[in-house]
Amino acid sequence: MADAYFPKWRLNTGGIVAPDERLPPAQTLAMGLQHVVAMFGSTVFAPLLMGFSPNIAILMSGVGTLIFFLVVGGRVPSYLGSSFSFIGVVIAASGYSGGGANPNIAVALGGIVACGVVYAAIGLVVIGVGTRWIERLMPPVVTGSVVAVIGLNLAPIAIKSHGASNFEDWMAVVTFLAVGLVAVYTRGMVQRLLILVGLVIASVVYAILANGLGLGAPMNFSDLAGAAWFGLPSFTTPVFNAKAMALIVPVVVILVAENLGHVKAVTAMTGQNLDRYMGRAFLGDGLATIVSGAAGGTGVTTYAENIGVMAATKIYSTLIFATAAVVAIVLGFSPKFGALIHLIPPPVLRGVAIVIFGLIAVSGARIWVDNKVDFSDSRNLIIVAITLMLGTSDFTLKFGGFALGGIGTATFGAVLLYALLGPKGGVSARQTDHLLDAIE
Repeated sequence: MADAYFPKWRLNTGGIVAPDERLPPAQTLAMGLQHVVAMFGSTVFAPLLMGFSPNIAILMSGVGTLIFFLVVGGRVPSYLGSSFSFIGVVIAASGYSGGGANPNIAVALGGIVACGVVYAAIGLVVIGVGTRWIERLMPPVVTGSVVAVIGLNLAPIAIKSHGASNFEDWMAVVTFLAVGLVAVYTRGMVQRLLILVGLVIASVVYAILANGLGLGAPMNFSDLAGAAWFGLPSFTTPVFNAKAMALIVPVVVILVAENLGHVKAVTAMTGQNLDRYMGRAFLGDGLATIVSGAAGGTGVTTYAENIGVMAATKIYSTLIFATAAVVAIVLGFSPKFGALIHLIPPPVLRGVAIVIFGLIAVSGARIWVDNKVDFSDSRNLIIVAITLMLGTSDFTLKFGGFALGGIGTATFGAVLLYALLGPKGGVSARQTDHLLDAIE
């Protein structure tokens, strides 16, 4: 007899809670709130860097999570939040200069929707034929290179625009030091919320120095005091532009690799074979990105922060994520929440950006390390070297009136280089040493 589409969620009051089990209602709500807190910092921070509405972002993270929950039949425990992979390409496509609302957000939204369509299509293919073709097309040397490029391509945004005054420059330093201290010297949930906690600490320091001592532009609390508790957010309709779509669609490579890794990680943690839902996970994430972009939100992806919470608590019930999604939707309809987010001082945001973008770049290297990528193979060296240079320098190729920016050229370049050099194209360590010696 075939399994039902949704599990029956048997009650479990202690120990490890499987995806198809549930906690009592009060505990389910408490755990749902914990997952909202875990994703909160990153999901809200990403739209601010792109000039998007944090209310829409948090709302669509909840809606997207519910879409994912329905598509996978409540079988895969995951929360979908704002993806940082979109930041560089959205800024490039919209020409956003930072600070306030993005005036060209509609063009970026068209690219996000297009990326979601491609992502959903990949999900349908995976449902039909499995994931082996993805693993062959995008091995760790490719995905690690592309992830690293995303972070390195964003470096000028974090560094060159980090302050309009010496005080703001120093506040950026205070901010990333605060995040670093939280990361190193705290434990448990506080450490998992290092971005959010570091941001709060830096904002308090800013308020003391700016509002109290007059060293910088003071934080204005009037908008927060006057904002309503509940209200309808401002939605934006996407505009489809070929150049913008060409810049943003390549991010699908990152989303696929990210989701693939997350599902495999949850499979390992739960001991349940969730790989069979991989195609549905891609499809759910793709549909969620389409809906988010169509409403004015960011592209979404499964979140490592929430996977970390599951690893710590050993509670994998998918009902908890449906609960967290509902809480996020309620927050999305609160102008008071949006005003609170906009209260964060710009130099504090930029200081956090330095940390976030650096971590994205380093996570690419972590993919190489975790998967034991062999850098004695000259093929791997060439792929990584060229990919990093194309993306970091924002190397652009033009085809008539069409331009493919740095992240796009790096992404497609990495995939094509791996295909051209072939999986058996590597050479010996001795030949690689000769190559490096020639460079030196």
